[in-house]
Amino acid sequence: MKKLMLLAVCVLSLQMANAQFKVGVRGGLSTMDIPTNQLVIKNKNDIKQLGIAVTDANYGIHLGFFMQAQMGKFFIQPEVLFNSTSVEYNLEDFTEAHVISVLKKESFQNLDLPIMVGAKFGPLRLQGGPVGHVFVNSKSDLFDVEGYSQNFDKMTWGYQAGVGLDLWKFIIDLKYEGSFKKYGDHMVFDGKGYSFDETPGRFVASLGIAF
Repeated sequence: MKKLMLLAVCVLSLQMANAQFKVGVRGGLSTMDIPTNQLVIKNKNDIKQLGIAVTDANYGIHLGFFMQAQMGKFFIQPEVLFNSTSVEYNLEDFTEAHVISVLKKESFQNLDLPIMVGAKFGPLRLQGGPVGHVFVNSKSDLFDVEGYSQNFDKMTWGYQAGVGLDLWKFIIDLKYEGSFKKYGDHMVFDGKGYSFDETPGRFVASLGIAF
C-alpha cells in the first residue's frame, strides 16, 4: 500500500512538473437562489410572534486571485475570493393587534475558497469541485428586533460546477453553487437557533486576467 501511494505521489509530482501554470486576478457577480417559505418564530408558549420571508437577494460581488495548472487535458484551479452579498427580508410582527410588516436587510462577507478540477476541450473547460466559505463579517437590521443574535460557523462547505472558457489571457467561468447547510441557520432568537427549510444556491459569473 505504501509503495502504491509513493508511486501515485511520484506520478502526480511528475505531472505537476510538466504542468502549464496561469496565475491572475478575477472578479464577478453572483445571484442567490433563495428559499420561498416563511420562517416562523415562536415564544416559549409556542405562540407565533414573528414571520420572516426572503423578498430579494441582491447581486453579490467577488474579487480575488486564481491559479490554474493544466496537465494535458486535465486541470486544477484553486481560487481565493473575497465575496460580499446582501439579502432583504419581509418581517411580520404578529404580537400587535394588526400585523406589522417591515423590510430588513442583512449583508454578509466571506472568504471563498473554491477548488475546481476538470477537463479541457480546446478553450472550453468542464469543471466541478468543493468550495469553502470562511466567515468574515455580517451586518443586519434584524438586530433591531429584541432577542435577535447571530451564530455563524467559522467555515462552511458547498460545491460548484459549471463551464469555463480560456481565451488568450482571459479566464471566464459560469458556475452554479450549492450548499450543504440550510439557509438562515445563523439566526438566533432568544437563544434558540432557526433556519429555513431549503438549502441556498447561487449562480456565479467571473472574469479573470492571467499575468
